[in-house]
Amino acid sequence: AEQWRGFAHVATVAGELNALMAKTLDAAGVPVWRMQPSASAVSRDGVIETMALDPLREALEHGLVPLVYGDVSLDRVRGGTIISTEAIFFYLARHLPVTQILLLGEVEGVYDPAGQVIAEITPTTLGAVGGALGGSAGTDVTGGMETKVRDMVALVEAKPGLTIRIMSGVTPGLLTAALTGRAEPGTLIHAD
Repeated sequence: AEQWRGFAHVATVAGELNALMAKTLDAAGVPVWRMQPSASAVSRDGVIETMALDPLREALEHGLVPLVYGDVSLDRVRGGTIISTEAIFFYLARHLPVTQILLLGEVEGVYDPAGQVIAEITPTTLGAVGGALGGSAGTDVTGGMETKVRDMVALVEAKPGLTIRIMSGVTPGLLTAALTGRAEPGTLIHAD
């Protein structure tokens, strides 16, 4: 019972964070629609097996911006599991016409051992930068930067036209500049 209360608490906190993001985007004029992954996602041993796609497709067709987020999921093996934002994007990118993913965080991108942002990572260059991908102060139960980068490289390998950018979400105006093509911040991940 205590673990299930923890499961529900994680879902509540994730939803609250998503609500803050939705309010911010709404205030900026973005027609966001909060979409709770845990309402439809079912996993098997930590990997999303199914998640409702029709509401996302309909939202996109009507010019809405579906706002999904890291959440929890019922799991056929574990009972319940946490599904990271990256895991959700991995699932959605395989089933929807996604060409770009922006991952915003508290860092400017992926750092090399000297503390400089790595401009780009591809499946070929991953080995060379892999040593720099260790944990960070922000590492969480979903694995931190190393897992994030490795998962995203696997995703661009599976979907070669896809680009992924890891960038700062705290620098004012940077997201707008990235979305409008005025800036190419952070680390770009793409296929070779």
